[in-house]
Amino acid sequence: MLKTILDALQHGRLVELPDNDKEKSLQFLATMLEAVPSIPPGTDIVEVVLEHEKISNTSLGGGWACPHARVKFDGDLSCAIGWSPAGIDYGITGEPPVHMIIMYFVPDNQRNTYLKEVSSLARVLKNNPGYQAIEAFTDLNRSRNNLLDIAHLAMNGDAKNPRARMIQLDTLTKTAVPEHLDLAAAEIDALLIVTAPEINPVVLTQNQELATLAGSDDGLVAAIAAGNRYQMQEWQVVHRSSTAYVGDRFIHDCLAIKPRPGNP
Repeated sequence: MLKTILDALQHGRLVELPDNDKEKSLQFLATMLEAVPSIPPGTDIVEVVLEHEKISNTSLGGGWACPHARVKFDGDLSCAIGWSPAGIDYGITGEPPVHMIIMYFVPDNQRNTYLKEVSSLARVLKNNPGYQAIEAFTDLNRSRNNLLDIAHLAMNGDAKNPRARMIQLDTLTKTAVPEHLDLAAAEIDALLIVTAPEINPVVLTQNQELATLAGSDDGLVAAIAAGNRYQMQEWQVVHRSSTAYVGDRFIHDCLAIKPRPGNP
């Protein structure tokens, strides 16, 4: 079961890596992980990951790698995921470039869970070689869908139904999605909205179209802050949760769902 990967996808921790250098890419993902709210401030994931990589290459083969940072305290298992369109030389002679890096933060109490998750991922990739062909992907959304398919196979073992999307919103996010939305035929993007009294709302998403629309829509913030769904042109924005911070600041966690062309 790949719950940690699903959690990363739902919280926008899948990114296109800005550099094809291995060390810089690992630093980038480690910095992303250090910003996860459940990870204690001051945890130096960058140093731990880079030191471990010096003594043990974490490539899974087939264009995938799973570097990790193990720490001597208890906490939650987390990961951040990077996609490299061009591929990264991971330092193993004869192996293809790495296009997908899944970096794990592994507290002591989560070691068994981590090992089971990586074993599940490796088993699905071995048994379904088609999911290794990420060098042909042209955008981040295809990488996301590929990971969702892999998670579906790991959880259900049903290779005949790989397109059943493993963002099971009603189960994993406790959020009811409108019944008429066919998730298997939809584009799904994470959307965070940051509000504070002294600034204009800040929109965080990997989708440029969605960012432009959300940043210019006057009704979105009020609807989401009230816990409502909001229709924004073709996008259905679904509120999942809100986190309050000191100073009347909030982060509203949403999903934006858009039917693909040819689907209602």
